[in-house]
Amino acid sequence: MSLGNGRIGHRANFEEKFTGETLQGNYVAGVYYPDKTRVGWWKNGYPRYFAKVLNAANWIGIDVKIGNETLDLNSSKIMEFRRELNMQEGHLNREFVAQLPSGKQVKVITRRFMSIVDSEIGAISYTLTALNFSDKITLTPFLDFDVRNEDANYDEKFWDEVDINVKPGEGYIVAEVRKTLFHVCSGMKINILRNGTKCAFAADVENRTKYIANIIPLTIGEGESITVEKFGVNVSSENFQKEKLLKTAAKHLNSAYQKGFEQLELEHSQAWLEKWKTSDIIIEGDVAAQQGIRFNIFQLHQTYTGEDERLNIGPKGFTGEKYGGSTYWDTEAFCLPFYLATAPVQVARNLLKYRHKHLKKAIENAAILGFTKGAALYPMVTMNGEECHNEWEITFEEIHRNGAIAFAIFDYIRYTGDWEYLAPNGFEVLLAISRFWAQRVNWSDDRRKYVILGVTGPNEYENNVNNNFHTNSIARWTLQYTLEVIEYLKENHLSEYNHLLDKWHFDEKGETAEWLEIIENLHFPYDGKRAIFLQQDGFLDKTLKPSSEIPLAERPINQHWSWDRILRSPYIKQADTLQSLFLFEDQYDKDTIKRHFDFYESYTVHESSLSPCIHTILASAIGYKAKAYELYLRTARLDLDDYNNDTADGCHITSMGGTWMAFVKGFGGMRVKDGKVSLSPFIPDNWSSYSFRINFRNTILKINVTKEKVSIENLSEKELTLILYNQEQFIGANKKAEVQLKK
Repeated sequence: MSLGNGRIGHRANFEEKFTGETLQGNYVAGVYYPDKTRVGWWKNGYPRYFAKVLNAANWIGIDVKIGNETLDLNSSKIMEFRRELNMQEGHLNREFVAQLPSGKQVKVITRRFMSIVDSEIGAISYTLTALNFSDKITLTPFLDFDVRNEDANYDEKFWDEVDINVKPGEGYIVAEVRKTLFHVCSGMKINILRNGTKCAFAADVENRTKYIANIIPLTIGEGESITVEKFGVNVSSENFQKEKLLKTAAKHLNSAYQKGFEQLELEHSQAWLEKWKTSDIIIEGDVAAQQGIRFNIFQLHQTYTGEDERLNIGPKGFTGEKYGGSTYWDTEAFCLPFYLATAPVQVARNLLKYRHKHLKKAIENAAILGFTKGAALYPMVTMNGEECHNEWEITFEEIHRNGAIAFAIFDYIRYTGDWEYLAPNGFEVLLAISRFWAQRVNWSDDRRKYVILGVTGPNEYENNVNNNFHTNSIARWTLQYTLEVIEYLKENHLSEYNHLLDKWHFDEKGETAEWLEIIENLHFPYDGKRAIFLQQDGFLDKTLKPSSEIPLAERPINQHWSWDRILRSPYIKQADTLQSLFLFEDQYDKDTIKRHFDFYESYTVHESSLSPCIHTILASAIGYKAKAYELYLRTARLDLDDYNNDTADGCHITSMGGTWMAFVKGFGGMRVKDGKVSLSPFIPDNWSSYSFRINFRNTILKINVTKEKVSIENLSEKELTLILYNQEQFIGANKKAEVQLKK
């Protein structure tokens, strides 16, 4: 039930004190700490640090005392409790009745949101009602920067106080991150209402290191209600000058305060409704599936807004600390398609620009490992373009992420038609990645083929393997695509292309000849008996027992088996060979995809959040409707139902983009072919209907599917020709087309 707005966010912690087990989390996008890499045996090439997204100021806190008792749900008797995440309007509600040890009963109703209109602002309404008593109460809204990360080495703290300012009704703290020297200013401003009417109040102030509070003594009669409206602001030196940070925070906070809670919330809710207009998915007949997809869409929208090309999508978003909150290959492989189809084109473009801005660092990362001539290796994990992940078998072997970044450029252009992005940004990235692949292969005299050795594919339950099918496939494809881009640039942007030749010292004739040689002679492990490509050399040497034979008590295996046992098993964490069949499905016929799916699905344990979505899409394409539905429900409700026993660490935000793909590309059969949207929808047996919307080149389409028919409504002033069940279908501006559902 975390909240965010692309700039700031927090977990759904209680406002009042809670002494039970909890993970307090408030986060500011782009602010991190470079924690020193800890390894037992240092290897040349290791990154110097592991970047951590920081637990920032606890700005939501409101301590409550009734008489001499502290309101604490860990020590109170809970009479009623309900917490509700309103995904349509973007706010979190909580309502409870608690009985204190003295027998006093209090009812509390809270509402809070993180504004997507002013992304520096959050607001809380906290209403306390005395049910069976009259007494003195003390309300203490506070800001606390004296926080630590759960994953901190040696319980180290990362914030130092720079400035502090507090007075009755208002207060600010400016703090600095050690090493990186980011500054963040957090502030609060308070209203008190009695029975719904704003009233004057007296407040004592508390001021200690990295902590400020207003201590507000009040009296409350039986049946009366007291409300605290708390307006919060968080601004960082990423966006504003350090010396003006406090003034900037006060400006934003005062503006929010003047609008008031209700007006702020109204503007925020209306902005959320606009987001849903282009991205909502409606399912009739399956409440679990409906709730799951909307939860995924909501989290994606509140994690990334695309307004700042310096920001990206962390695997946990604003919901937890795990994975450092940094950028992974997940963005390009699983999130980009969602933003392409549901947001303005600039949102997806900014995801590509993020990587282009980091090209120099990617070249430096490759140079550290011995690559030359402008070859680039994009980091496995990053905050600023530098590699900051310290597991060698993942950081320096899971190099398929380079291909995911190249494929994202192709995917963006295929969807938007924005060919101009190639000159120069797209080409520069493709050239540097292609140079990496050309140097990463080596010639095997024994095989008389080029090979790629010592890698980890998407299946992280295999390390240091040779000729991983997906890695080799994405490498070959990148070289092929870069050659196509070169021809496009020579035909359409010759002057710019000639400039790029000089800028990057590109020996077109020599380098492209080398690429063609690799393309023609790259090795792919193959089993002729089964007529399938092997995940890597030697995969058939394993004891091939299907995952269905693993006892349930030993699942997930990553929490029960030794790593040695996992590495020797045939079990696959997530789509690996099937990842390539998904990306390059046009290269394979349906029977080939089916053979590979049947083989690899039987060994896949889906213990990566990124796994079931790809399998859903492939199962849909080959007509395995029941399997597609089963896996879709798993990806859609991964966190809601805690499938992998790890949601406490935070939600799997990047896999949620995969959930959207599973629905739209799986059930909807949506692809882009020859510059046109292509659809081949089917409907799961237990649904009565579903609908989804996509924005394709400034045309909004609403696709509705029932048991009998498919209707496509063009909600734009622009006519469109698309492909439906492999037949062209013209739809005029603001018109609708209907066809029979293909069984």
